[in-house]
Amino acid sequence: MKFSYAVYYFIVYPFIKIIFPCRFKGKTNIPKGPAIVCANHSSLLDPILIALAFGPRRQLFFMAKAELLKIPVLKNILNSAGVFPVERGETDINAIRTAMKHLKNGEQIMMFPEGTRVGADESAAAKSGAVRIAAKLNVPILPVYISNNKKAFRMSKLIIGEPYKLNLTEGRDYSRLSEELMQKIKELESAV
Repeated sequence: MKFSYAVYYFIVYPFIKIIFPCRFKGKTNIPKGPAIVCANHSSLLDPILIALAFGPRRQLFFMAKAELLKIPVLKNILNSAGVFPVERGETDINAIRTAMKHLKNGEQIMMFPEGTRVGADESAAAKSGAVRIAAKLNVPILPVYISNNKKAFRMSKLIIGEPYKLNLTEGRDYSRLSEELMQKIKELESAV
């Protein structure tokens, strides 16, 4: 684990806990070993809340849009925390290789299947990257739901579902598998 990841955790945690409190549910569902963590995405806070839910001893490696890693100061912070870039709108082989490397090393990666922030009244089709990588390496996917109504000094919720492996008996229809993933994330909303 990167030392800087734990340092950032202990610096950020008190501020988030006070300003943007969040109740975490389902932490016992977090598997040991490699997994692809997938969540809905409505706010810039989402990756921070997910990292806090997983705790300082379980480092997640976040796939983030490449534009974030082009901002000079932010780039250094994100790199030292284990964030790796993905070029959106194209098949980014380097991002896929990096994700697969982490998984092969027994680590967990975090991806937002929709590829962008999506508001409560909006919708976006899930990209197939997460399910393609999960199918290729036969690793579980861990669905996570984060409530959309995050406001300062108001409690929000993050629900960690049960990990599952893709059912490939019907073939590798990645559109269908991506839709199933988003459905599993959406179903967690009722646990809120």
